[in-house]
Formats: sequence, C-alpha cells, structure tokens
Amino acid sequence: MSGTQRNDDGRGRAGTMVPGLAVAVGCVLFLGGFLWAAVVYKPYAVPTASMAPTVNAGDRVLAERIDGGDVRRGDVVVFSDSVWGDTPMVKRVVGVGGDTVACCDKEGRLTVGGTPVEEPYIDRGPAAAGTRAPASPQDFSAKVPEGQIFLLGDERSTSLDSRVHLEDAGQGSVPLSAVQARVDAVAWPMNGMIGRPDSFAALPGGISADGPLPLQVGAVLVGVVLILGGAAYGPVAARSARHRRTAGTTR
Repeated sequence: MSGTQRNDDGRGRAGTMVPGLAVAVGCVLFLGGFLWAAVVYKPYAVPTASMAPTVNAGDRVLAERIDGGDVRRGDVVVFSDSVWGDTPMVKRVVGVGGDTVACCDKEGRLTVGGTPVEEPYIDRGPAAAGTRAPASPQDFSAKVPEGQIFLLGDERSTSLDSRVHLEDAGQGSVPLSAVQARVDAVAWPMNGMIGRPDSFAALPGGISADGPLPLQVGAVLVGVVLILGGAAYGPVAARSARHRRTAGTTR
C-alpha cells in the first residue's frame, strides 16, 4: 500500500498539507504584521505645510509611539504643549538639552553647538546672485535647557516653531515629556519612509534607529503571497490532474 495516498484530483497527502500550511503561516504573518503595527504606530493627519517638502498639508503619516528618552536630533516628532496651543503638532528636533542652536553661519547653515549642519530635507534653492538661501530667514540663537528639545519646521519661511517662542522661559524649547510619537513614514499619499538625517550622526547621542515599519510591511506582504499561493494551489493542481487524465485516455 502506497504511503502517498492520492485524492480524486490527483494530489498526494503532502500536496494537500503544503498549501494548507502555507495559508496558515500566511494568516499568522498577515495578522501579526497588522497587529504589531497597530500596537507600535499611530496615524496622524498633518493639517499644515510647515514640514514641507518632507510632509505636506493633508498628508497622513504613521508615527511610532515613543517617550522622550528615545528622541534624537533629526527626528520628526508629534508633540503637544500648552504654550504652543495644546494641539498635536509635527516638527523636526534640531537641538536637545545642553545644545546651543543658532542660525545662520557664513554659508547660511544651521549650527548646533557650533557645528554646522547640512539639512538636505529643507528647500534652500538658489537665492540672489546664485547663492543658496539661508536655513532660516531670520537669525537666532537659543540655549536648550536640559530635558527640553528645540524644534523647527522644514518649511522655514512659514513654520511657526521654536523661533516664534524665543522670548519664552525655555527660549522656544518644549519638554521631552510633550513628545507623543516619532514620524516614520508618509502613508498617504504613499511617499514612503522618512529617513534619519546623517547630518546629525556625528553629534553626541547620534541619530535614532529606524523603526520596525519595513519589517511589519514585509510580514504583511509575505503573508498575502503565502495565502494567495496556498489558496491557488488546489485549483491549479486539480486542473493539472484532469489534464493528465484526459491526455492519458486519448493515447
């Protein structure tokens, strides 16, 4: 008696188990990826263009839930502070406690602790006489208190950010406890991941690690492939078996 019994459609026992296992694993990956993302990330709608061109008005972003201790320079964060209107806002962290953030040096760059920072995420298109526009239309300098962060929008001409609050007690900074999440990607339109800027990597503390979103998306996509592949195997195998039987009877 054969150890590989066949069904009416010509599939062996292994041929029945493999697609079922693929569907089961696919469901685990698909649901697991979604649940993991739902626990780690929170969606936000961005109402203004203060972070353009990185994030535009009307974009929907996915932000990783973090606490203040995980914040690094260069992060795009969602925060809420009573001095700023007590509503969720999206800005980029350019200074942390102990930093002196100033603008602009002779080449129009932002400096952090006296170190010039290249900011590829802002639009510094050619200004008059072929020179680049400064990183901020107005000069400023601020000392960031410990436990606080200094925030700027990527659209430096219109963004209402720490520069507007320089006369406040914290010279425009907000407490780390005000941070709710770190933006990792623009989900709609699907503009992809928001990378960590290398320009801050050489400063003390470096930059934050990438979030788990690519792994979560990968798990969901692999799950979809396994589910569809496993589900399609049965009809394909049955059709192939019928074709073989038909071919055999016509010989």
